[in-house]
Amino acid sequence: MTATSLLDADIRADATDCRTAFQAGTITLIDPAAAATAAPAAPAPAVEVPAAPAAPVVSAAINYGDDSGEFANDRECDDRRFVGAGMATNLSWSYVGADATDCRNGVESGALKLWEPAAAAAATQCSAINFGDDSGAYPNDNECDDIRFEGLGVGSFLGVDNLGKDAADCSRLCSFGVVSLRDY
Repeated sequence: MTATSLLDADIRADATDCRTAFQAGTITLIDPAAAATAAPAAPAPAVEVPAAPAAPVVSAAINYGDDSGEFANDRECDDRRFVGAGMATNLSWSYVGADATDCRNGVESGALKLWEPAAAAAATQCSAINFGDDSGAYPNDNECDDIRFEGLGVGSFLGVDNLGKDAADCSRLCSFGVVSLRDY
């Protein structure tokens, strides 16, 4: 929480920061019953801020690009900026912004959403992940090639054939916070 005074004008005006901190477990909602019986810690009374529902993604606010990609209009989103049930099984940086129709349709149907690095990092608990083994095509190359992950330390091409097969790289990069789960 902020060290500055809380103002009524600030209620519901910082949803992203508050949601991220709440999901990370660094803040909690105030229990009104407990707040009423507890001695005030400061002269100003505690203000309960109810959790706001997640705002729906406005499709028009996303720059989808165009349909110039090799796999455009195949009813699977190939753009790795997105996550969800409508994603393709092979992803490459070259497909970013090149599958607009499929990705827009996925977002509008609720099957896809933008991958959010901060939310993914907050939700990824590396110690709970079974990274698999190093039997994939690119083990020990200092890039995580497992399609379950995204971030700065992820390889340029991801496919299901390397799922759970780049354990050393993915585990190490996860522990340093440069890869997080795609579906968090």
